[in-house]
Amino acid sequence: MSAMADRATVPTQDGQQGTRFSSGFWQLLWMIRGYFGLMTLAIVTGVLNQGATIAAAALGAYMVGQVAGGATAADLWTPAAALAAAVILRAVMAWAEMWVAHDLAYRILAELRGHLYDALERLAPGYLIQRRSGDVASAAMSDIETVEWFYAHTVGTFVVAVVVPLMAFATLAAMHWILPLALLPFALLVACVPLVLRGRAARQGDALRADLGNLNAEVVDGVQGLRELVAFGYQRRFLADLESHSNRLVRSQLAHGARSGIEQAALAALMSGGMLSVVAVAAVLVFRGDLDPAYYPVAIMLAIFVFGPIHAIASVAQNLGIVFASADRAFELMREPAPVTDAPGAMAPDSDVEPRVSFAGVTFGYPGAGDPALRDVSFEIAPGETVALVGYSGAGKTTCASLLMRFWDVDAGGIAIGGHDVRHLPQRSLRELIAWVPQDIYLFNSSLRENIRMARPGATDAEVERAARAALAHEFIADMPRGYDTVAGERGVQMSGGQRQRIAIARALLKDSPVLVLDEAVSSLDGRDEQELNMALHAVRQGRATLVIAHRLSTIRSADRIVVLEEGRVVEQGSHDDLVAHGRVYRSLIAAQAEAAHGASIG
Repeated sequence: MSAMADRATVPTQDGQQGTRFSSGFWQLLWMIRGYFGLMTLAIVTGVLNQGATIAAAALGAYMVGQVAGGATAADLWTPAAALAAAVILRAVMAWAEMWVAHDLAYRILAELRGHLYDALERLAPGYLIQRRSGDVASAAMSDIETVEWFYAHTVGTFVVAVVVPLMAFATLAAMHWILPLALLPFALLVACVPLVLRGRAARQGDALRADLGNLNAEVVDGVQGLRELVAFGYQRRFLADLESHSNRLVRSQLAHGARSGIEQAALAALMSGGMLSVVAVAAVLVFRGDLDPAYYPVAIMLAIFVFGPIHAIASVAQNLGIVFASADRAFELMREPAPVTDAPGAMAPDSDVEPRVSFAGVTFGYPGAGDPALRDVSFEIAPGETVALVGYSGAGKTTCASLLMRFWDVDAGGIAIGGHDVRHLPQRSLRELIAWVPQDIYLFNSSLRENIRMARPGATDAEVERAARAALAHEFIADMPRGYDTVAGERGVQMSGGQRQRIAIARALLKDSPVLVLDEAVSSLDGRDEQELNMALHAVRQGRATLVIAHRLSTIRSADRIVVLEEGRVVEQGSHDDLVAHGRVYRSLIAAQAEAAHGASIG
């Protein structure tokens, strides 16, 4: 279970966790379900803020009209007191509305980020290898930040835009019934402008967020691959590609801005027309004696402020295409079905699991791939035994390790640890049984101590050091200025490949699991370090089932048994000597390696 699993789930495509919503609006609105109290408070403070603003303006206009009509100072005490109260209320409510609306928005954003991180954990690594990391990062950060606009400036503002104009219309009607009728057509047209342009805004929002995600992905690629770009002199070509993506984003932004400008101009024209209509109608009423002259400036101020909330929601609506597109991208990731899920009623073993691994008739093909990566693969690793998987690139070696970790589920056959089918174990329990040193090692931008300790967060400093010594990492760590507190740097860039591998091995040893998987774990070490580490690992492997994926002959020969894969099939099994004597594929692998080593020594 995820650390965030106590949160309410989000809508999914398959309907297993709720109703699937078809648009960004309903998805975002659904997230308010646990915050009705805050939402109500935001709406109330918004209504009081706008109502107090209109009341203050109307009272001020009324006082001007009274003075123009010859009122005395005594006549102005009551409206002046009411004006002071309205001003104070407006100041307090403006602060309260801003506070409550953003409190609501940031709480929901925190929940959305939690859902998104849960989704990334649930989907890793199968789904994520199909998405660019920069695009995923854009969805996790930029897109989530964009939807803040909806919660802080849209939902409450929309209700205010309905309630406050109705109050203003009612006040105008109390002054004379024809005044709201003169204003109503323009108010309706102002409200309709965003609706008319909604489809174009949505399309432009989708294009804008997609182009921004692609540009972010390109930038991340450039930052992470900067050394390669410089080393191969590819900077100009990469910058040209980056400029192409940037230009595409600019075109999307310009299209969005042009439509937004047209929308703004239409709103300004309609609001001006509405105010002029009230000015003209109210003037006629005053001339005819149907409206007290003191109420003439009041009618004008009300006409101006009727459009305030409506204009606010119309202005917000100009950006709703981007907001809803951002929401769609984020919720699409959250709704994506996981490559693997825990079986109903899956329970962790109630006793120690025997360190025995069995592959029985395993067949597997990657989604979207043509031919299966593995075909009817069967072999077993007994307790205390080390089995090496060998074969040409693409034979399926790393796929075997990934299936053992249950990053994907087999299409046919089964994999078991200690007699337990991995599909019937909770994923967290399964991965506690396996210590894995991957081929592509990732170190986090934290201390070396914490990079090792992540395998067992409760481990003491002494246990961390013991694992580092077993992995032959202690000596180079101790030589660093800050020792175990040295920060590895992003992706461990401050360390050599061999040092990163030894940190990863120390991490796996600290985990102390019954199954050990070493995927090219010593490929970056020189001959002497490899020999020393293999000797250390020999002691560590005792009592464990160890799966080694390797190309080096020295590493392969240390295994108790060798399983040879060719085009996803097990074609040979046995010891090194047996396979040299009788193995066709294994002999060709050894010969190719010897020829490559001979060529390198000549060079």
